[in-house]
Amino acid sequence: MSNWQAWAALAVFAGAYVLIITEWVHRVAAALGGAALMLAIGATDDEAAFFSTHSGIDWNVIFLLMGMMMIVGVLRRTGLFEYLAIWSVKRARAKPFRVMVMLVVITAVASALLDNVTTVLLVAPVTLLVCERLNLKAAPFLIAEVLASNIGGIATLVGDPPNIIIASRADLTFNDFLVHLAPLAIVLTAVLVGMCRIMFRGSFVHDEERASAVMALDEREAITDPKLLAQGLVVLGLVIAAFVLHPVLHYAPSVVALLGAGLLVAVSRAEVKDVLAEVEWPTLAFFGGLFIMVGALIETGVIATVSQALADATGGNALGSVMLLLGASAVLSAIVDNIPYVATMAPITADLAHTVGQPHSQILWWALALGADLGGNATAIGASANVVVLGIAERNKQPISFWTFTRYGIPVTIVTIAISALYLWLRYFALAA
Repeated sequence: MSNWQAWAALAVFAGAYVLIITEWVHRVAAALGGAALMLAIGATDDEAAFFSTHSGIDWNVIFLLMGMMMIVGVLRRTGLFEYLAIWSVKRARAKPFRVMVMLVVITAVASALLDNVTTVLLVAPVTLLVCERLNLKAAPFLIAEVLASNIGGIATLVGDPPNIIIASRADLTFNDFLVHLAPLAIVLTAVLVGMCRIMFRGSFVHDEERASAVMALDEREAITDPKLLAQGLVVLGLVIAAFVLHPVLHYAPSVVALLGAGLLVAVSRAEVKDVLAEVEWPTLAFFGGLFIMVGALIETGVIATVSQALADATGGNALGSVMLLLGASAVLSAIVDNIPYVATMAPITADLAHTVGQPHSQILWWALALGADLGGNATAIGASANVVVLGIAERNKQPISFWTFTRYGIPVTIVTIAISALYLWLRYFALAA
C-alpha cells in the first residue's frame, strides 16, 4: 500500500470523525460516506472490506446484534419490559437514584455473563419505560448503564468481544479472567455508582405523584401474552446458556443469536416483517461503515505503525510497558472501535510479552484488555454497546449527542484507568516483589 494512501485514509477517517462528533450530518451518513471514500481511493478493497477477518466488517458483531434485536423485538410484544420496569421501580421505592443504582449493578453483572451489547439490548427498553413512568430524562440512565456494561465486561472472557481475541491469542481461560480482572470490575462498578451520584445529581428529581401511581400498579397485569412470554424466555435462556458455555460449545455468539432468533420466530409464529421491523438497521449500517474505515487504516498500515511505535517506546521495561500499553490502548480505543484495535494490537503485544519475559508477560495482556475495554467508555463510538444505546435512544425520540455521552464518558474513563493502573502496579509489581 503506497504512502499517499495511508495519509489519504487517515484524512478520510479524521474527516468522518469530525462529522460524527459535530453532528453536521447524521452519523450513519458520515460512516457510510467515509467507507465509500476508503474504497474509492483504494485504501481498502472489496476483498478486505467484506471478507477479511483482520480488516473487514466484523460480521460476528453485525449478526449478533441482528439476532438479539429480533429476540428482544419478540419479547417486547409480551409486556415483559413493562413488567420489569414496574417491578424495579417498586423495589427501589420509586427513588430515582436507587433505580439508577439497581440498573447499573444489574447491567454490570449481566455484562460479565453475556457480552455487553446483548446486555444493553435487554436493559435499555426497561430503562426507557422506567423513565417514562417516573417522568425522568432517560439519557442519564442509559449513559450510566452503557458505562456499567463496559466495566462489567472486563470481568470475564465473554464479557467484551476484545477479551475473546485476547484469550485466543494469549491462551487464557475463562477462569484466568475471573481471577485476575473480576475483583477490579467489582471495585470499578462501585466507583461508577459514586460518580453517577455526582455527575447526574440534577436528574434525580422525585415526582411524588408519578411515584405513587407506579407503586400502586400490579406488574403482573403488564403481561399481555403469557404463552409468547414463556416461549421467549425459554429461547433467551438457551441463548444465554450457550453464551456462557462458549468455551465448551465453541459456537460463535453470532451463530447462537441467529439460531435463537430463528427458533423463536418459528415456534412463536410471529410475523417475520414485524420482527425485522424491530431491528435497528441504521445502527448496523453505522457499524458496517465504521468497520470498513478502521479496516482501511489497518490495510494501509496506519494502526500497525502507531501500535509498533508504542511497543518500541517501552524499551523492554516491564512496568513501563504495562502502563504505556494501558494508557495508549485507552486513548486509541476511544477513537476507533476496540475490536479491530485489539485484533491489530494482539500480535504486537505477543512480541512485547516475549521481550519482557516471565513473570510479567501475562500482565501485558491484562493491560491491553483493561485499556481497550475501559477506553471504549470515553466516546460515543468507542465500544459497540455505546453505539447500540445511542441508536435505541434515537429511535425512541430521546437522542443522546456525541458530546453529551463524551462529557460523562471521559471522566469515568480517566478515573477507571487510573484505578486500573494502581491495581496492576500493586498486585503484580509492588506486592509481588
